[in-house]
Amino acid sequence: MKGLRMYSRISWKRILVFMVIATVISNVFRFNIFELDLEIEGIPSWMTILTRILLGGSGVIIGALIAISFLKKERKTDMTLLGTSISKSLLMAVIPIIFLTVIGVKNKFELNIHFYGFIAIIGTLLYCIMEEYGWRGYLHEELKTLKAWQKYVIIGCLWYLWHLTFLEKGATVQNNIFALSMMIFGSWGIGQVATSTKSILASACFHLIIQIMMFNGFIRDGITISEKLLILSISIAIWFVIVKKWEKENTGTLNKE
Repeated sequence: MKGLRMYSRISWKRILVFMVIATVISNVFRFNIFELDLEIEGIPSWMTILTRILLGGSGVIIGALIAISFLKKERKTDMTLLGTSISKSLLMAVIPIIFLTVIGVKNKFELNIHFYGFIAIIGTLLYCIMEEYGWRGYLHEELKTLKAWQKYVIIGCLWYLWHLTFLEKGATVQNNIFALSMMIFGSWGIGQVATSTKSILASACFHLIIQIMMFNGFIRDGITISEKLLILSISIAIWFVIVKKWEKENTGTLNKE
């Protein structure tokens, strides 16, 4: 009975520590408080963008790795970088990499569009992995004893708070409600993938959808809307097939055990 209580216990103090680390470190770079461009002046501009993107996700992964290390002392965790299938995780990641590299991404740095496309998608995927270590790698595990809707609402709200959307200039109440709704919806959608695959990389692939469509500074204006929709529609269709097969294999393995 004592072991069951230990397993079901959620440490809100651990969640608070994770959020403080994730929010402070990441947003120092996301809001360019230290004027990073000036600090690393002299390196190519595209490398500055890549550096800022990765530093923007640094707080989440640092906070997550610290929190996960303490969580593992209490109970077993299931989420790993590649989940229950190395080959399927890598296959999911390779698909958008091929698409962006072949189609290419126009840029103002006078770089070959195919080389830049490769750099852009690799950098974006790494960023998504860093974020997913926090939202799925840690929080999904910390809160897994809650009812599904409770878990996804909490993760969505914390994800929204981490973005500090309410501090951005010109952000209206409607903007913030929309952002919060998208974070909760995204937590549910990506959470389903995390539950089925136990893979942070697979979760990061679905996180790419938001990055490619709207937010990523590397890709935003480098490909057309029709190209984005083509890349994402084909990628998502293939990912769903992979995840469904993955889920069946995992269910079969559990039944055998």
